[in-house]
Amino acid sequence: MTDILHLSTFLHRPIYDSDGDRIGRVQDPVARLGNDAHPPVVGVVVRIEGRNLFVPIRKIGGLSEGRMTFKGKRVDLRRFERRPGELLLAEDLLARHLINLVRGRLIIANEIEIAQIDGRWEVVGVDPGRRSFLRRVLGQNVGQRVKTEAIVDFASIEPFVSHVPSARLRIPYRKLAKLHPAQIADLVEQASHEEGEEIIEAVGLDRELEADVFEELDVTHQLEFLEARSDVDAARLLSRMEPDNAADLISEVDQDRRLPILEQLPTDQQTKVRQLLSYNAETAGGLMNTDFVSVPSSATVADALDTVRNSRVPGESVHAVFILDESGQPVGAATLAPLVRARGTELALSVARTQLAHVHPHWDLHRIARKMSDFNLTVLPVLDDEHSKMIGVITVDDLLEELLPQGWRREFGMTAVEE
Repeated sequence: MTDILHLSTFLHRPIYDSDGDRIGRVQDPVARLGNDAHPPVVGVVVRIEGRNLFVPIRKIGGLSEGRMTFKGKRVDLRRFERRPGELLLAEDLLARHLINLVRGRLIIANEIEIAQIDGRWEVVGVDPGRRSFLRRVLGQNVGQRVKTEAIVDFASIEPFVSHVPSARLRIPYRKLAKLHPAQIADLVEQASHEEGEEIIEAVGLDRELEADVFEELDVTHQLEFLEARSDVDAARLLSRMEPDNAADLISEVDQDRRLPILEQLPTDQQTKVRQLLSYNAETAGGLMNTDFVSVPSSATVADALDTVRNSRVPGESVHAVFILDESGQPVGAATLAPLVRARGTELALSVARTQLAHVHPHWDLHRIARKMSDFNLTVLPVLDDEHSKMIGVITVDDLLEELLPQGWRREFGMTAVEE
């Protein structure tokens, strides 16, 4: 088993020359970020006679024995200056928030762990536990080791770098993109405003992902990050959100910004959002999404499946294909499982449920929930009051979000920082 060394056991400790005389004090190890899963330690910042000087790691000895020794003949007296891509382990990581990309949570780096692997020192992990915090604060013997099971592998860690003076250090989009939008939203809600901005900036490289993350944020954070954007930028973001989510957000922005943002939306999106804004937010009309998959009553199973494949309707809304007669009135709903199992030449209506469970725009959340529960539905159609036209659908995830109490993620510890 590789021995793991705690950063705190040699931070601010004396450094000695080869004769055993104290020549200064360790300020901070320096690591280099790059393509390595475990960043190599390239040197140490040492304070000697009031100056912070850089000592390359090749001139440092005794680290594993707990007594740092300068092995060179002379010290470069030029003051230390950070180069692009360099990370100061104590200043930039210790006691700061880091992103655990495996679990999609924030952790606090109560301890940084390094190890010698194949002859070079590397940053191998982060310990977020309380014991490591107490050890760092109270101090213990230099060179003390721990088992690696207590450490979060640094390969699954991403630091916030808004405080790091190096333009090359940015949270990589490709790593965040592996998380679900809800996990990214949780990270934003756990983080400080500056850290949240850093995450939003990273996912902003993918406009669709940025919109998905915004949909998952609570209203407070949505407004917080929308405030600094122009009306044009805000409309650009809302144009990629689902109409129902865009309508909910527009209804929350300051009154004087609502119309300017709304008028910047593309015509099709603007029409849908205006329609949704005409309903009470806690009714079926306010909760529904106006995008759904439908086919005429003459469509075959193959036609219905092709329509699903070519549709841009959100995935949660395509669990059912709605079948409309010549006048546009819904006469049935076919879920995907029967469609996939049926022969392509059969009529889609033949595998559809023709006694169509539905709600009307003015129905409240509890009536919607009872209807969806009674008929075991994940997608529920919304019909106008005359039963003549289908105007939208309600998905079970949207209903649950409305029924759960505000702030439920925080109340149940889902957005707590890990230890």
